[in-house]
Amino acid sequence: MGGTIAAVSSNGTYSFSKPNRESITLLAGFGVEGDVHGGATVKHRFRMRKDPAQPNLRQVHLLHEELFEEVRRAGFEVAAGELGENVTTRGIDLLALPRGTRLRLGETALVEVTGLRNPCAQIDGFRKGLMKQVVGRDEHGRPRFRSGIMGIVVTDGVVHPGDPVDIGLPAGPHQELDIV
Repeated sequence: MGGTIAAVSSNGTYSFSKPNRESITLLAGFGVEGDVHGGATVKHRFRMRKDPAQPNLRQVHLLHEELFEEVRRAGFEVAAGELGENVTTRGIDLLALPRGTRLRLGETALVEVTGLRNPCAQIDGFRKGLMKQVVGRDEHGRPRFRSGIMGIVVTDGVVHPGDPVDIGLPAGPHQELDIV
């Protein structure tokens, strides 16, 4: 069970979107080499203001390419990297994975899923009205966040578009993803 990598992206400066790359290097305990959000401690500005010493559970942002097709039907054009993700996948229901799932990206990189990405107001700054497309409600009225998942790098590796993604589920009971 798995999928493929559709695109990889990184940016060395704080900006909403990340340019696509031919490859990215994932570093254990750090994240994406050269990416502004890499590091052992939190690098997201809002979280740094709260507690700059907290561990970085958001070293790698993964987003399913299928989301672009969904929002396109609602009139929004979005491409890989434009929502700030580092790894765009195809053929994997990322949002259904339990916490602790391990994703082998390419030959050696291993990423452990830590939780959901919480969409921020910058999404509407990028495309007005897009936030409503990536945040919905489930059948119980609870918020449903669809803007990807976050993870930490367990094992180094270079990742390219077209590489396979293999899924290793944790031992049960499985824990649903929550915002990190």
